[in-house]
Amino acid sequence: MPASDQPIRRVRIDALAYGGDYNPDQWSEETWHEDIRLMREAGVNMVSLPIFSWPQLEPEPGVYDWGWLDRIIDLLHEAGIRIDLATATATPPSWLLRAHPEMAPWDADGHRLEFGSRQTYCPSSPVWRENVARMTRAMAERYGEHPGLALWHISNEYGDHTSRCWCPESAAHFRRWLENRYGDLDGLNEAWGVNVWGQRYTSWEHIETPKKAPGPINPTKLLDFERFSSDALLELFQIEIDVLREVTPDIAVTTNFMSMFRDLDYWDFAAAEDVVTDDAYPEPADPTSHVGAALNYGLMRSLKGGQPWLLLESSASATSWRDVNVPKAPGKIRVESLQAVAHGSDAVMFFQWRQAKYGQEKFHSSMLGHRGEKSRSFQETRALGLELKKLEPVRGTRVRSRVALVVDWDSWWGSSALESLPSQRLQWAQQARAWHRALHTLGQPTDAVRATGPFDEYDVVVVPNLYIIEQPQAGALRAFVERGGHLVVGPFSGVVDATEKVHDGGAPGLLRDLLGVEVDEQWPIADGLTETVDYAGETLTAPSWSEWIEADADVEVRGAYSSGELAGLPAVTRRPVGTGAAWYLSAMLEHDSMLPVFRDVLIGAGLPARDDTDVDVEVVTRADETTDYTFYLNHGQSPVAFALPGDATDLLTGIHHSGRLDLGRYGVAVLAAPRAETIPFSTLIPTAKEDA
Repeated sequence: MPASDQPIRRVRIDALAYGGDYNPDQWSEETWHEDIRLMREAGVNMVSLPIFSWPQLEPEPGVYDWGWLDRIIDLLHEAGIRIDLATATATPPSWLLRAHPEMAPWDADGHRLEFGSRQTYCPSSPVWRENVARMTRAMAERYGEHPGLALWHISNEYGDHTSRCWCPESAAHFRRWLENRYGDLDGLNEAWGVNVWGQRYTSWEHIETPKKAPGPINPTKLLDFERFSSDALLELFQIEIDVLREVTPDIAVTTNFMSMFRDLDYWDFAAAEDVVTDDAYPEPADPTSHVGAALNYGLMRSLKGGQPWLLLESSASATSWRDVNVPKAPGKIRVESLQAVAHGSDAVMFFQWRQAKYGQEKFHSSMLGHRGEKSRSFQETRALGLELKKLEPVRGTRVRSRVALVVDWDSWWGSSALESLPSQRLQWAQQARAWHRALHTLGQPTDAVRATGPFDEYDVVVVPNLYIIEQPQAGALRAFVERGGHLVVGPFSGVVDATEKVHDGGAPGLLRDLLGVEVDEQWPIADGLTETVDYAGETLTAPSWSEWIEADADVEVRGAYSSGELAGLPAVTRRPVGTGAAWYLSAMLEHDSMLPVFRDVLIGAGLPARDDTDVDVEVVTRADETTDYTFYLNHGQSPVAFALPGDATDLLTGIHHSGRLDLGRYGVAVLAAPRAETIPFSTLIPTAKEDA
């Protein structure tokens, strides 16, 4: 059934979801009762379980022990706590792997990975797929009609440990995938450009996964392996979806994503599920980590066209998997959690409820720390749970945004997996985060969008990098500009087609007529050096990448290189097209140097832009048809003050604000006001102390 024809399945909870992962099989049943008492005290209304419990549920092949899970699900339901019920297929039991050692994944050096962690499976393994379907069916048939079931949680963080496998089974699957894509060996040989370095294939059986080789590997083979690997896990996901659709057709399904994750094309995964869920772990040691989180959340809400998503995991304080696991300062749990809600989440969930006493994650913080209810994490998460109830009017609303950033996994893979590029310092993710940071600093919440759109809701679309482009993408971007949109395209875009062949005439390929420029030569900047750009009298700094470009006569040269071998040549261009404009930035610019360029783009599109450069503050609006709910967040330690566009009431405090809002360290306000024609926009003003 096409995605557009699927029935709408919603999470079965009538509130903003609050809680976390729960592992009752690690605790005595006496502890369960204490857990439920404290959960109710903290406002918990949903927990995720039993994610890693397959070995406890099926200790021997075909022998099930459901009793403990029956009891805890019933206890939680009686306490009014809903269940995000996992299919328990996140990792295989040891007996399954020992019976079928061929099921284990291999690394690129041909080493078989051993049992003892998690995700010890090859995504292509028919044995694994058969057993996953069997376990999912068993879970669905036993619990599918339980009144406490809120949604199905399939597997866990696909690709976290095993996103790529190089084993013989994966090689066979890869060959089938290639045959389906190219039809025959002639098609594959043409696509892969095998006449370079004598790589022609005369039999499908000659094709292996791209294991370690004496030198650089065929770039199209590498790109296809990235595509195949994402598709292999998507097939695994779809196997469980199909079982759940058959047994429990009315229950929503999801799998928890890992924010802006390189290895899986989340556009495809989101299309298969009912609701997007995400695991988010901003770095407490980085005072600007909330900026990256905003980009991640912009993707999450955009994966299903603006539909609210669920923050399914976050940390109550320190994680346990970084080199140095810095705790969250008091107040950071609150502001980071409410940031997710501001960006469209209808849930705040943590890993995990009770901090483990043993295992790999015993030092990972939890809602209920090792000190129990005396722990700081419990004190803060309990307060947050009670406060979250005040934001109930926000549930189901959508974020308002007029700016979108193109997220394209093919270009991400192409600019990061390949071994023969002009420079390894220009990669998709690096560019995307830098461009988003500039838009964030200028006060514009930014959605994500495919390179083919739809772009109807946006005035500005930015394309940090589109290394790979085909006609559907080029046509959609042109149509956006012709109808009045403002497009910004970054360097090393439009370089190759989907088979890694350079477009005729070179970059920007199919965007050449739209942008009105040609790239004569990519000009990476040597390590330790920088070049400069003269932009309307301002000196901009380019630390790692520049390009020799030639511009058509109807193109405005808005900035030119002012140093190095490219001095005097165009660096930043703008071409009017239809009723819109197409910009090209041929250089990677430092953060402060990007601000004047993007400020001009926004103002030219009729959108406001902040004059200050304070990345600590954030203003995001969720809305329904009648009301704007504008979140004001101070991620910094110093007080800030906003000039308000009108009168509004804070849902968190009940205080009415007129003209001005003051926020202290890690402060948050959620102001409700009648929906405005334009998105509410606020600027910083001096604080009361600064006024004095």
